[in-house]
Amino acid sequence: MEWTDEAVETLITMWAEGASARDIADRLGGVSRNAVIGKAHRLGLSKPVKKPEPEPTPEPVSVDRLTERMCRWPIGHPGEPDFTFCGGPRVAGRPYCREHCRLAYRGKADEAA
Repeated sequence: MEWTDEAVETLITMWAEGASARDIADRLGGVSRNAVIGKAHRLGLSKPVKKPEPEPTPEPVSVDRLTERMCRWPIGHPGEPDFTFCGGPRVAGRPYCREHCRLAYRGKADEAA
């Protein structure tokens, strides 16, 4: 098969959508999965990285419900009636959850995560 402009455009579009090389080869016809991978490589294409699903946001907890396993990131202002803490699961050896460790320990996210 010759790589026409139309075939290359189909490859680029399907690749960006996350289609498998097998699916692209089937759609184009007359080309193998390995040919699709090779062409994508020569075009400098990379598979889109799937973003992980965000973890559910925990319900904030008041100081009287806070346990040693909960994130102690403050929410609001101390002394106000709606002052709470994050309450999510703590990272071992840290007072905060993974998300708040990333904020609190800038440059050390890998260590805290």
